[in-house]
Amino acid sequence: MIPSRPWPALVGPTASGKTEAGILIAERLGCEILSADSMLVYRGMDIGTAKPNDTQRTRVPHHLVDVADPEEPFSVVAYQQMTERVLEEMGERGARPLVVGGSGLYFRAIADDLRFPNTDCWTRLDLETEALVGGERLYRRLQELDPRAAAAIEPGNVRRTVRALEVAATTGDLFSSYSTAWEGYPQTHVRIAGVAIPREALAGRIARRVQEMLEAGFLEETRGLVERGFGRWLTSSQAIGYAEMALHLEGRLSLDEAVTGTIKRTKALVRRQMAWFRRDPRVKWFETEEGALEVVDEVTEYLRDV
Repeated sequence: MIPSRPWPALVGPTASGKTEAGILIAERLGCEILSADSMLVYRGMDIGTAKPNDTQRTRVPHHLVDVADPEEPFSVVAYQQMTERVLEEMGERGARPLVVGGSGLYFRAIADDLRFPNTDCWTRLDLETEALVGGERLYRRLQELDPRAAAAIEPGNVRRTVRALEVAATTGDLFSSYSTAWEGYPQTHVRIAGVAIPREALAGRIARRVQEMLEAGFLEETRGLVERGFGRWLTSSQAIGYAEMALHLEGRLSLDEAVTGTIKRTKALVRRQMAWFRRDPRVKWFETEEGALEVVDEVTEYLRDV
């Protein structure tokens, strides 16, 4: 038995202040936090992901955090399976989740219990190897095989192209056939509050956060991961900032270049996050110049009645 729906949820872009705001809201609502963040799942990747610290996690239980090692492949399917077990356990205790995060795919996997086709590591490896020669050729193949899926994927997005071709190869079904459920947004599943910050204000917050990460030991954390065999071909290595810092440690980027690259990729991520959540008609947006903490009272009241 899982906790009764609808569940309260807090979403928004990276650097909007969701972590501390989510803790305050969870405390007021008597909830436990169910993380919808694709990078918080990795152990040892703490500073660069702005992971809640031990003190914050003592205040409110956090779930789906630190559940995989950076070296191991991790997918939204594995994440969803873990989530189902967590929710069953919460339901048995009479606990209630507050879903908090900015990873749109992971959020909908939790919020709407969408189904995902199985993966096949060997098929994926073959496709990823082929992509090293030319991702454009893979994309053209997808256009011929599944035009609808190709139209929804940017030509330069090799990861999603590989996934679409993997699904077709392993299941015999077109990747686009799984997308119908994604077009519905059931009001009975979640009540969502979204944090919206003007672009210039958010850009300043991103720059400050990267600087604070460096001061907190981001380079040292990355060095430790590299020494453990951290490889850029793994899903976790695509975490923004880690790839740039690893290149700096290899002498291929100056620190300034690594910082600039991190900020640039974070801004691009923010644009994708907002585009994803803006499509969801269930999100009630709370505008703020100062970040999520400024609207905690209003968000709490909005989520209290579910």
